[in-house]
Amino acid sequence: MPKCSFCGKSLPEGRGKMFVKNDGKIFYFCNSKCQRNWNMGRTGKHTKWTQKFEKA
Repeated sequence: MPKCSFCGKSLPEGRGKMFVKNDGKIFYFCNSKCQRNWNMGRTGKHTKWTQKFEKA
């Protein structure tokens, strides 16, 4: 099972979106909230509601 590239949640089979860049890198997103934040240039480690969040 892949993990969301933004928040780190595991995705059940058949759920979420897969985004493939022109260079072949693959990004998985569990919902549009994660995809929008990733498109805005935010990182999961600086966003409190993600599993990747790191306290300073």
